[in-house]
Amino acid sequence: MVMRSSPMPRMSRRGRVTVSVLIGVFLLFTLLGWGVQAWTDWLWFDEVDYTQVFTGVLTTRILLFLAIGLAMAVVIGGNLWLAYRLRPLLRPHSPEQATLDRYRMLLTPRIGTWIAVLSIVVGLFAGLSAQSRWSEWLLFRNSQDFGVTDPEFNADIGFYIFEFPFWRYLIGVGFTAVVLSVIGALAVHYIFGGVRLQGVGDRMTNGARAHLTTLVAVFVLLKAVAYVLDRRALLLEYNEEAKIYGAGYADINALLPAKEILAYISIVVAIAIIVFSNAVMRNLVWPGVSLALLGISAVAIGGIYPWAVQTFEVNPSLRDKESEYIGRSIEATRQAFGLAAATTTPYGANNLTPPESLATDTNVVPNIRLLDPQLVSETYTQLQQVRGFYDFGPKLDIDRYNVNGRTQDYVVGVREINYRGLSEQQSNWINRHTVFTHGYGLVGAPANQVVCGGQPFFVSGFLGDQAQEQCSSSTEQIPAQQPRIYYGEQMDTTDYAIVGQVTEGRNVEFDRPTSGGGEDYYTYTGEGGVEIGSFARKLLYSIKEQETNFLLSDAVNENSKLLYVRNPRDRVEKVAPFLTVDGDPYPALIDGRIQWIVDGYTTSATYPYAERINLQTETADELTGLGTFQLARENVNYIRNSVKATVDAYDGTVRLYEFDEVDPVLKAWNKAFGGDLVIPKAEIPAELNQHFRYPADLFKVQRNLLAKFHVTDPSEFFSGQDFWEVPNVPDAPDSNKKQPPYYLYTQFPGQEGPRFQLTSAVTPAGRQNLAALISGSYVDGKPQLAMWELPDQTAVSGPVQVHQRMTNNATIRQQLNLLSSNQAQVQYGNLLSLPFGNGMLYVEPVYVKSNQQNAYPLLQRVLLSYGDGGSYVVLANNIKEGIEQLIEQGRQAQAGNGQPPPPTGEQPPTGNEPPPMTGPLAEAAAQVQTAIAEVKAAQTSGDFERYGRALAALDQAMTAFQQAQQAAGGGTPANPPPASPSPEASEPSPTPTG
Repeated sequence: MVMRSSPMPRMSRRGRVTVSVLIGVFLLFTLLGWGVQAWTDWLWFDEVDYTQVFTGVLTTRILLFLAIGLAMAVVIGGNLWLAYRLRPLLRPHSPEQATLDRYRMLLTPRIGTWIAVLSIVVGLFAGLSAQSRWSEWLLFRNSQDFGVTDPEFNADIGFYIFEFPFWRYLIGVGFTAVVLSVIGALAVHYIFGGVRLQGVGDRMTNGARAHLTTLVAVFVLLKAVAYVLDRRALLLEYNEEAKIYGAGYADINALLPAKEILAYISIVVAIAIIVFSNAVMRNLVWPGVSLALLGISAVAIGGIYPWAVQTFEVNPSLRDKESEYIGRSIEATRQAFGLAAATTTPYGANNLTPPESLATDTNVVPNIRLLDPQLVSETYTQLQQVRGFYDFGPKLDIDRYNVNGRTQDYVVGVREINYRGLSEQQSNWINRHTVFTHGYGLVGAPANQVVCGGQPFFVSGFLGDQAQEQCSSSTEQIPAQQPRIYYGEQMDTTDYAIVGQVTEGRNVEFDRPTSGGGEDYYTYTGEGGVEIGSFARKLLYSIKEQETNFLLSDAVNENSKLLYVRNPRDRVEKVAPFLTVDGDPYPALIDGRIQWIVDGYTTSATYPYAERINLQTETADELTGLGTFQLARENVNYIRNSVKATVDAYDGTVRLYEFDEVDPVLKAWNKAFGGDLVIPKAEIPAELNQHFRYPADLFKVQRNLLAKFHVTDPSEFFSGQDFWEVPNVPDAPDSNKKQPPYYLYTQFPGQEGPRFQLTSAVTPAGRQNLAALISGSYVDGKPQLAMWELPDQTAVSGPVQVHQRMTNNATIRQQLNLLSSNQAQVQYGNLLSLPFGNGMLYVEPVYVKSNQQNAYPLLQRVLLSYGDGGSYVVLANNIKEGIEQLIEQGRQAQAGNGQPPPPTGEQPPTGNEPPPMTGPLAEAAAQVQTAIAEVKAAQTSGDFERYGRALAALDQAMTAFQQAQQAAGGGTPANPPPASPSPEASEPSPTPTG
């Protein structure tokens, strides 16, 4: 009797239901997060009216996922199925085949299912990889002509920018599909006997041989295509010998023809593999020989021959051989980074004596900026904060406004809500998300004016009905019709706000403190925000934020709106994911509303022969991370400031304005999203256009490249003797942090009048003297990059040298020591390098900050120097006084032996101790001591009004002392000697109590 094995027991209905439920729950939780994210993203894009971006990107991702995934699955599955169909019906007996029988018994009954599952898995991974290439596909599909051709193939640059990256990706997909097909088909052929390692007869059936050799031939044909594409790729690679990007002499004359020869050899080898293995000899000997010859050819023709040309022909005369290709790189780099239109003006800077015209100048001297936006941020916070949760950030911004008929630059900042400044009691969910929802006011102060002992003169952004009369403007000089800040730089992804709700007929959002000690409350009325009044919306965002209060709290009602993605940079990046966003957005008052202006760049990494740089590295300096966002580690060799974006600080409205009308990359992106994604440049509002400024990150990139690529002669470029570099921070040169560029409203030589421009000094590579000044500005709405180049071997000092010479001067060092003590410290503002009168004027503000808690810097003195940075140096109370002293020094030098006199207050050494002060000098010193005592008393009391009066009295006492000293000694004014008033006189104000 034959025993039958019992069939597998069938699963009960309850078991099948249980398994189905478990699978359903798993799929639900797997897809729920994606679904919630997609739905909320749609609602957000609908709010900002950019749904074409959401649908365009999502549709492209899905189509690429399906197309590449399906293609990969079909190729893999088809080859596996073909390998199974080509299996031999009879197999010779051998231990190997006996071992494989168990696998055949497992696979054969459900071979279609196994192949389908494996193909789907491979297709899934291929699709996931493909969907991330959505940007390359959109550029490929919407490619534009640049109107410029590469110097070798005469192909339009648009091929490299738009088409080359996607072709390279497709070649990679093809290689992956063929390799996986070969591996999979070989495995199937082996399992089902088409390929054998043991037994008599052929080791491979005719069907298996034909299948596998065809796949190998396809691989070799793809290699031929890759060789053709590699010819174009040579123009993008780094030339190690010449230290430039792009093909060099050996590449063009050896490697380029080698790639072409190898492409033809690959085609011949592919044909030989198919013919010899299936039609002539029907074995793998000659196909193997063909592959070996291809490998040898690749090594010999593609490796050894170019190496020999480079070693024996190029290297002995490297400069002459590479000169043409260095020239190509210079031209391409200047074109790709917008350097070609940069103007160069020789500037002799040979006048070392302060000219008389400094006293009567109306374009440069009156506009010298004294306020450092990094240092005075603390001052703004302490004097204009009022509540601990308000914050201006670690760095303010510079912009220009026309007030009372005069245009000048202002230091501006917005009083934002800083959620990390909320107290523990204020940080509960209700307060954090429904009460403390917004900041208030654009606070501005003229960049060249200080009051009340060194404070900024605030002219806008006041919280009360009346501004402080002593230290601020009595009226709003830059009035905002809507001063509330719901969107700002201090907000991250967790800082969402629920607004628009009214509880029992009263407003619930904290608006601002009142002058009488009370508080105003407000209800948001803007168009922005996602409505979350329905139960479905509450549930949706409850899941998204993992917060049950959306469902349970009465603070969320039918009137509620949700504001999220509140950082201007994040908002622009989400609306325009194809843009690289500048790291320094800035606020501006446009038509009575506060708008964040964000510069957007279109970039590429495939511009032939252009220098490739890393954006994060090139834009890093002292301010990176301190109010300036760090850019991603993106390698680019083409960049344009194509978009000026605005984000309304009140309702979050995002607008993308076309700024570069000829950029093909922006045209491609605009076409990809329907043709109306960006607003044409002609429709930019006039008032908004007046507040555009040359973007900082683009300027840093261009400045750093000009340090090399201002040299346009290939021979001189090869030698590198005329290269420049960006100096380190003048007051901390050992920090290895680069000096940031600075915005100025000033006039440079050759300019018709003052203009708002971003400037930077550069020094010769490896040296510290001044080499050139670089400026970026807008003229008639178009960017203008300009350089003022000093002669070689100039004696004019660079920023680091100037700072050291000014601060190390014996007399000035003594005066600086008086400003600092163990209870205060001196801080230096931006060192400004200003060309004037065929010489160089240097200005560096000097701040003093007490070591007390919550103290802030106050501008106390100004360092000025003219000429070579060391001959004429003064430390003055203000710009006017400093200019007068510089001119007086110049007069004395011209009246004497032509040599500059000792710096202000410096007397020839006598070897004796200075005599004690008597008469008016002693009386003036006593007045200084009295003023110091009053400042200390005001600090203790915390009375701002009293403190302002005390600082003003101290300033008057110090001036009187200097005048008395001048009258007594016959010299120019100086600070009190160490034996007189305490340096604590210069300490800043007490901690605010409001």
